[in-house]
Order: sequence, then C-alpha cells, then structure tokens
Amino acid sequence: MNHRFILLLFVSFFALSSFVSGHIDNSDFAGDDVIIRQVTGDEYQLLNSPKHHFGEFKRKFGKSYASQEEHDYRFSVFKANMRLARRHQKLDPTAVHGVTKFFDMTSSEFRKRLGLRSRLRLPDDAGKAPILPTSDLPEDFDWREHGAVTDVKNQGMCGSCWSFSTTGALEGANFIATGKLESLSEQQLVDCDHECDPEELESCDSGCNGGLMNTAFEYTLKVGGLMREEDYPYTGTDGGSCKFDKNKAVASVRNFSVVSLDEDQIAANLVKHGPLAVAINSVYMQTYVGGVSCPQACSKSLDHGVLMVGYGSGGHSPNRIKDKPYWIIKNSWGPEWGENGYYKICKGHNVCGVDSMVSTVVAVDQH
Repeated sequence: MNHRFILLLFVSFFALSSFVSGHIDNSDFAGDDVIIRQVTGDEYQLLNSPKHHFGEFKRKFGKSYASQEEHDYRFSVFKANMRLARRHQKLDPTAVHGVTKFFDMTSSEFRKRLGLRSRLRLPDDAGKAPILPTSDLPEDFDWREHGAVTDVKNQGMCGSCWSFSTTGALEGANFIATGKLESLSEQQLVDCDHECDPEELESCDSGCNGGLMNTAFEYTLKVGGLMREEDYPYTGTDGGSCKFDKNKAVASVRNFSVVSLDEDQIAANLVKHGPLAVAINSVYMQTYVGGVSCPQACSKSLDHGVLMVGYGSGGHSPNRIKDKPYWIIKNSWGPEWGENGYYKICKGHNVCGVDSMVSTVVAVDQH
C-alpha cells in the first residue's frame, strides 16, 4: 500500500477523533459507541463501509430479518436513512444526528408508530389556563429533580404516544398533590378510551391507531381515574377488552386546561402544575441522538404526543453554541433512544410546533 496514502488516512482519522472529542460530550448520550458518531463526519466514511455500519446497527439493536430479501431491503432503507441523518445534521447543527433504532424503517413506517390524531379538538371539559405570574420563574427547572417523573417507558410498535403523554402529566400532577409517584396504566387508555362523537371520528382515541391527550384527560375525568401500571400492565396491542376496575384507580383528573402559545405561560404552568402533555412534529426525532435540536426548518404539523418535564437556559450543544434555551421532553421510545430517552428542543418561535398543543392537569382527585 502507498505510504503516502497510509499517512493521509492516519491524519484524517486523527483529525476526526479530535473533532468528535472537542465537540461532543459523550456522557450526554446513552450507550456511547462508535455507531453514534458515524453519520456526523464525512471523513469517517473513508474508514468504514455502509455494510459495516449496518452490521453494527444490527448488533447494537438486536435486529434480525426473516429472509435475505428482507435483509437486503432493510439495508437499502438503512442507507437512505444515513443520507437523511446527514441532511438533518446540516439543518440542525446544534444537535447530533446519527444511527438510531429506527434506521431500518421507511418514513411511512416510522410515522405509523407515532399515534397522534390529525384533528385537534378542545373537549367540553377543558378550560383555558388562567394567566400566571412569570416574573419569578427559575432560570432552569426540571421535574425529574423533584421526583415527579417516572422512568422512561416504551410504546413499542403501537401508535399510543398520546396515552404515554397523558399518563405522564397525570403522574406528575398526582405526585404534587399526594407526594406519591405512581406509574399509571397506558394500556387502560388503549383498551378502554374509545368514546367520542360519531361526527368527529378523526378526534377519537383509537388505541394503537392514535388518539389525543385532551380527549384522554376527558375520558379519565368521566370514568374516575387510571389504575397503576402493575395492575393493568402495558401490552402495546389493540383489541383487548377493557379491564378497568374503578376500585383500583389511584389517580384521576378533576380539572385540566389548555395552555396558550406564550412560552412564559407554558413555563409557568410547568413549574406550578407539573409536567405538561404536549404535541410535536417528530421528523427530526427519527435520527436524533443528543444535544439541543433547533432545526432551521421544521413543519408545525403535529404527529407525536410527548411530555414536557422542564427547561434549561443555555443547553450544551456539540458545537459549543452557548445560551440556547431549550425544553426537556420525555419521550416514549425507551431509554436507548436520544439522551437516555429524552429530547431537548430549543425554546422560541414554536419550533416543530412544540408550543401549539399544550395541556396541564390543574387539579386531581386524591384516592
């Protein structure tokens, strides 16, 4: 092999290693290994082929396929998603985009597992949150530090994100009211919450086929509460009969409100009432690994329900951009996604629609 080529290869590898170590704090990202960094630098493509990347992806996420034909197809999808991640990295430079467990899914397959209904409806029982004072808001706030957030959960292949967003908000409000952190049942919502106006079918909660947090709050208010996860465990499947036992309900909604688009009011409601149920456009989340996501262009079409648990005033980002305020979002894709299951998205200008549909549980009935 040409000695000059070997020297050039060594210098390229050293330069890339210096770039990564100087721009990414690996402690921020779950499961730190080389696969996380493969898409962030074109130089790295000199050292490994897409086939190697795909092998690492299968190993890391335990992927296997039924036939060689399926394997080859998923490899082609994987390569397309590597190109997508590079595009996302250019449009969202304050975050890190790379290989995630969704890299063998097409965009349409990825969207099917999200689960937010397309039509947004304000239930009759929801009010508009009153204006709260904002002059004394803390600079940074995180409900995880106060014990109001359960462990990151995983919705699996069921489009039930709306139910996880709902339970997360009620878990936090119930903790504030009682001092007890109860993990609540998403499967109860999937199995039991199907009542709606026949003329508004697009806003019905429909198990793994999607739903809305506001209508789920309305259901919880009407039936008297949610059971514990351990009493009504999650299966991530549709079609099961409703097994709700009101005598085993441990948390219920007495009142919930929709918060305005004003970000100071969102922050004030977060601090006062607990984690908030929010909707978001998830397009950049398919390739998100860590950092503060602040894409230069992002649709405000909402397709995913998540939980807002806090905010920061100047998030660490891989290129050391300072003073980038952000929301802290709990997702329902397991702790191996993102920053230990969490997503940071920058505050300001309703990025990816994160301010468009925000709900708060302002009162709970104690059991």
